Amino acid sequence: MSPRCTGPDLDWSRDGATHHRAAAAPLLGALRALADDMPQDRAGVRLHGHAALPPLLATGPIRAIAARGLGPAARPVRAVLFDKNPAANRSLGWHQDRTIAVRERVDVPGFGRWSVKQGIQHVEPPFEITEAMVTLRIHLDDTPGDNAPLLIAAGSHLLGRIAEDAVAETVTRCGIATCLAAAGDIWSYATPILHASAAASGKRRRRVLQVDYAARDLPGGLTWLGI
Repeated sequence: MSPRCTGPDLDWSRDGATHHRAAAAPLLGALRALADDMPQDRAGVRLHGHAALPPLLATGPIRAIAARGLGPAARPVRAVLFDKNPAANRSLGWHQDRTIAVRERVDVPGFGRWSVKQGIQHVEPPFEITEAMVTLRIHLDDTPGDNAPLLIAAGSHLLGRIAEDAVAETVTRCGIATCLAAAGDIWSYATPILHASAAASGKRRRRVLQVDYAARDLPGGLTWLGI
């Protein structure tokens, strides 16, 4: 199925995503300065402990978008900078985000598939925790159709945990929405939505700061990594 370009016609409850035009524009200079300090030879850099992050993500207009869906307790629990450029340019197949970042490993029933990514503990929680999260993609560069925009299977956030062998059929059934963006735009989406992206076709950079937000504490002594 060919992607359809999308914009304000997407409905959060129906499609699981919303486009917030220029919502991060006032913070674009600070966000780009943060990105300039990160390695450019990795597809994704996990951010934690940077003094610039809390003022940008834990208060103000960016957090306010997450709070619309999660309420006043919304807080950033993971941040990853994606920088597609000629040195790090790869496609990403259709998948659901199922892991979360935590401060340390604590074995709790229902949590499994532990892994360590860039020195940070990750775990797959019960799906109801992921369903209660919101992800924001903050665009630091223009993202037209040839610069690897995010693709989503609209409405797939309502289908629960999708088995690997059902992904292709689900994408076909839901249809593909293409999340075009200008620098300073934010796309919000339900964290478990099926999504993908192609490799960028040009030589431009495509930097996106992706931030997961949650409003509930984790059980059994587990603690969100945060920012």
